[in-house]
Formats: sequence, structure tokens, C-alpha cells
Amino acid sequence: MKLTLLSRLLGIGMLLGMSISLSAQKLPVGVSFKRLFMDYQTLNGGDFGAFQDYTDGWEAGFHMPLSKHFMVNLPIKIGLGHKPDEIVNTNLYGLDAQLHYYPLNNPNRFNVYLLAGVGGVLQGDSFNMQVPAGIGLDVKISKNAYFNIQSEYRYSSFENNDNFHHGIGFKYFFGREEVDTVEVIPVLVVPDADTDMDGILDKEDSCPTEAGLAVFRGCPDSDADGIEDSKDDCPAIAGLVEFNGCPDTDGDGIKDGTDLCPTVAGVAAFSGCPDTDGDGIEDSVDKCPSIAGVSAFNGCPDTDKDGVEDSKDKCPMTAGPISNMGCPVIEAADREVLTFAMKAVQFQLGKATLTTDSYSVLNQIVNIMNKYPDYKLSIDGHTDNTGTAEVNRKLSENRAKACYDYLASKGIPTKRMAYQGFGPSKPIADNSTYSGRTLNRRVEFNLTPGF
Repeated sequence: MKLTLLSRLLGIGMLLGMSISLSAQKLPVGVSFKRLFMDYQTLNGGDFGAFQDYTDGWEAGFHMPLSKHFMVNLPIKIGLGHKPDEIVNTNLYGLDAQLHYYPLNNPNRFNVYLLAGVGGVLQGDSFNMQVPAGIGLDVKISKNAYFNIQSEYRYSSFENNDNFHHGIGFKYFFGREEVDTVEVIPVLVVPDADTDMDGILDKEDSCPTEAGLAVFRGCPDSDADGIEDSKDDCPAIAGLVEFNGCPDTDGDGIKDGTDLCPTVAGVAAFSGCPDTDGDGIEDSVDKCPSIAGVSAFNGCPDTDKDGVEDSKDKCPMTAGPISNMGCPVIEAADREVLTFAMKAVQFQLGKATLTTDSYSVLNQIVNIMNKYPDYKLSIDGHTDNTGTAEVNRKLSENRAKACYDYLASKGIPTKRMAYQGFGPSKPIADNSTYSGRTLNRRVEFNLTPGF
């Protein structure tokens, strides 16, 4: 690139005629005269406002510019002052070497400057060094003449002899001219220019001031998505042609600028936000976002459509009234079978072996269990009080398990059943009579919703 540019510049130089006019700047020198007001008392226990204690002085300076912003000043000072611990003023003579700095680039009428330097001062019969630092202002009153105000703080090598010098005066510069100028007059227009240096000549470049690509006639594609910036709605982010250069981060067919959920694939109906279970309810308001549900239950399901939400439905697969927790009401005839079974299920004397007469009623219970698939069955064994309590409890448990095993053998899932034995602890009749003891020897079958 550098060699190409160099060769081009050399070629331009051969084709270009130039007239260069140089006017060497004649460095102006100047002189200044100021009335001084010398303050030797403020920094040594006095009062800044005690102007009557200021002493008089005069200054003549020689000025020589070094550049546009810097100038050397050699001031000679004559005045009155006093040395430390003396009251009587004595004559003083001083000579400084100062550097003035002008920070403004193109001042019109007012030009402020800062100063610093070093100087020697003869006070009476004593000599001391002083270091001045201060600020000044030149106010232009003609081409070469200026009204001048200056104030400087002076650090003295004499102890307790630091002081201020304030001055008002006049500056004049001899032979001040304008700064050097170089006038270049082109004779011939540079051929085959490529302003943006993108390898495409300006005359063929649709965007001559912006580096671009040949495929777009020199115009840029900032995000490198194959879509020219001028036709790209999102020129700083790579995107898709179908969205005029804007991206679709989640790939749901909805551009990011209008997609309310730009990082999660969604559907147009919800402005790009998801409906995971496809039930028509946006995930953000769907209490069951992974399971299709109904709006009445905020997106949660009612599988058996009985008006009871599955999470609150004891029988979610079988319709039932709300009053029965969504479970179907057991018919009276089926309840009668369960009540009858308490008496009809019989066992061999003192054993847990079912009699064959018991099978028919147990088969009816199998049918009832299949009719109410969302109910569970508790099988409770009971005895009379003949014999010891622990023997009777174990016998009642074994008889309940015998019924449990029979129903399981007929296909009733064991997770829908539970059994236990209570022995003689829950009699329903008087154990002192034969008929009472007969009633107390029983197996109860109870259906409850849910399992």
C-alpha cells in the first residue's frame, strides 16, 4: 500500500505544476514600558488592600518572539522596596529573563499570556535572586501596538522578602508581519483518484469517501452480512436478507426488532414469545407451560373436562362433580355390594383362608374397582375378642391380606389397594353375645377417591 501510494505521489508530481511562494517571517522585536506598583508588605504580614503601602517603580522591557506561542522578555526594573526586618524603603534595581507563553491560537483583540523566569535584584547594598511567575494581558490598539496589564508573584532568596509586582503599560513591536505562508497552485487535476483508497477509482465508486466493496460499487457492508449499508436496516449487526439485514437470533421467523422474546423461539401471535405446550396461552402467563391446558385454569389442564383442574382433581382421568373433588359418585348399588361384602366374605375357622363362597362377592368388588379407576380401596380386617389381642390382630391382618391377594390376582393394581388388621379394637357389636361376635369378625372394603 505504501509503495503504491508513493509511486502515485511521484506520478502526480510529474504531472503537477506548482508555484510555491515562501515569505520568510521576519522576527519582530518589541519594547515595553510599564508603571509598577510594588507590594513588599502583603506576603510579609501586611494587608493586600493597603495600597498606600505599595511602592513605586518603572519597567522597560525588550521582547523577542521565539514562535507563535512563546516569547522571551528581558525587563529592567527600577523602584523602591524594603529588605526583611527594615521599615525604610531603599532603591532597588533588577534585571529578569522571562519566558512568556501565549496559549491562544488565533486571538483577535485580546491575548492572554503566562510568564515565568528568574532575575537578580540589587536592594540598597544587598543582592538577592528572585523567581517571578505571573499572568498578563495584551489588548491590541493598532497593528503593532498593545495596551498591557501584568501581575507577577516573585519568590525571593531573602527570607520574608517575597513580593508582588503589578504593572500597567504599553508594548510596541517593530516589523511585525504575518506568519510564513506556502501557496500551492495546482496546474493539473490528479487523474484516477481513489479518495477512500478502497481500490475502486472515484469515477467508478458510488461511495468515493467511504471504503467499500467492488460488489457494491465501492459502497460499504459494515456488518459483512452481504447487504449494502444503504439498504441494510441494521448496518452494524449481521442479519438476513428477508429482514433487510436485521437479525432473527432465535430463528422463529420474527426479526429481533419486533420480537418481544428475541432469544427464545416463539410464535407470531405472541410477538415472538413462546407457547411451548401449544395451548394458545403464552408461556409468561401459562401456569402449566409444558402441559396443554385451558384458559379457565391459566393454561393448566382439566383432562376429564369435569370443570375441576387436574392439580385439584382427585380423579383427573374420570369426570366427577366439584362437590366430590372431581371424582364420580359411587352408585348406591355398588355401595350395597361393599356393605354386603363385609358379611359375605368368610374364612375357615381360626384361619385366613377364604371360603369358596367368598369368591363371588370379591369378583363383584373387582368389577367395582374397574368401574371407578380413580378410587383406591382400603381393606380392613377385624375379629371378636376371643383369644389374645395380638393373635387376633395378626389374624385380622392376614385375612385382609388374603382379600388383597385375591383382588390382585384378578388384575387390580396393588398401588390402588392397602390392607391392615385391627384385631378386636374396633367392634361394631357386643362381643358378649354369639351374634355380636359374628358381626365383629369381618373384613371392611372402603373406596376413597384418588391414590
